[in-house]
Amino acid sequence: MAGSSAEQLLSRIAAGDGHGENSSYFDGWKAYDTNPFDLRHNRDGVIQMGLAENQLSLDLIEQWSVDHPEASICTAQGAPQFRRIANFQDYHGLPEFREAMAKFMGQVRGRKVTFDPDRVVMCGGATGAQDTLAFCLADPGDAYLVPTPYYPAFDRDCCWRSGVKLLPIECHSSNNFTLTREALVSAYDGARRQGVRVRGILITNPSNPLGTTMDRGTLAMLAAFATERRVHLICDEIYAGSVFARPGFVSIAEVIERDAPGCNTDLVHIAYSLSKDFGLPGFRVGIVYSYNDDVVACARKMSSFGLVSSQTQHFLASMLSDAEFMARFLAESARRLAARHDRFVAGLREVGIACLPGNAGLFSWMDLRGMLRERTHDAELELWRVIVHRVKLNVSPGTSFHCNEPGWFRVCYANMDDDTMEVALDRIRRFVRQHQHSKAKAERWAATRPLRLSLPRRGATTASHLAIPSPLALLSPQSPMVHAS
Repeated sequence: MAGSSAEQLLSRIAAGDGHGENSSYFDGWKAYDTNPFDLRHNRDGVIQMGLAENQLSLDLIEQWSVDHPEASICTAQGAPQFRRIANFQDYHGLPEFREAMAKFMGQVRGRKVTFDPDRVVMCGGATGAQDTLAFCLADPGDAYLVPTPYYPAFDRDCCWRSGVKLLPIECHSSNNFTLTREALVSAYDGARRQGVRVRGILITNPSNPLGTTMDRGTLAMLAAFATERRVHLICDEIYAGSVFARPGFVSIAEVIERDAPGCNTDLVHIAYSLSKDFGLPGFRVGIVYSYNDDVVACARKMSSFGLVSSQTQHFLASMLSDAEFMARFLAESARRLAARHDRFVAGLREVGIACLPGNAGLFSWMDLRGMLRERTHDAELELWRVIVHRVKLNVSPGTSFHCNEPGWFRVCYANMDDDTMEVALDRIRRFVRQHQHSKAKAERWAATRPLRLSLPRRGATTASHLAIPSPLALLSPQSPMVHAS
């Protein structure tokens, strides 16, 4: 169907590009989909390092399901529950599921805070949770303030259907991209000067893509600011159970109870999911937890559009209620994530590539600023195309995360086995060494090349000048950067 015909037949939202699939973040996925790496059958394929997925501890869940066949209504042991579960369609959710989820949310936060099962609202994954919150909290044209860099799909999750705008709170590498009150106030005042109504502040803690946790003082500052300006504070905590090193995770739920006296809790909302901490994105379990009664009521009505299947609720209620298993799982998952993170970062360090110090998540924020032809976003995308199409690693450029400093890349390392990660590391190191060799060769050539003085002819109006090309412009034809475009 021709584009013009589609525009006539579809709504403006459906025919537009608000979904964000034209982002380089998704372009890398397409490159992987057309030529996926396989250790046995396609070792020359693209390795997927753009997908934040935890496959390191799925064996533990698999074994639990084998040991507990009664958790599934599709086994002989679980069949007695089949009729009750198959006919359940109350959008409040199974009581045992909400109870188990509330207890687990407390467990994963170190039992420093408790959660009310009656405030647990189900959604179709974290995407559904953010879409639901945007529907409840903002009108089309209103804005959320979001610290940069931030998850690219927020542009879809929060904006596509609701019409919310995302305005950046600029953070910088000089302080490890830490959010400051000065940056927050600047973003808020800037939006007001433009006539944009700010309805909320959206944060991810732990951060995607930084792989860091937010400290208690920053969270208390955000809660106080939200109360002062009467804006919502939406905290995406979907990596809460994926913290593997100090400092530990501090939830906004703990902060508003202990560190933010006078905070208006009606303005505080948490999005959670089992997709990341458990590696279960296919289960489509998203959670909205709000301290606002009206938001809970509205979100629960909205959950009709994205209910979690009763069969999935039943299985997870059994697993999440097994506190002993959950404790073992969280501890072992953290150990495996730490080992994978440390191995990956150490492998990059061998060729002089650093990452932002991280303690959480399924990825590292890799610093390739020294490999850019120039410090521009175009040069970053040029380097990214080389990495995707020649090195055959789908990493995600900082530009797609709205990072204002070119040269940063998010690299996911938990969605593959050990052997595949070693192949990926070998590719990165080989690429970096090739670049370093080509750059050194070009610089030696530039240093020994005689200068040519170009003098104007008699009568010319231009001043005399020296023609000295930059060293990076002298890269040999074998340099990977020559083939960047």
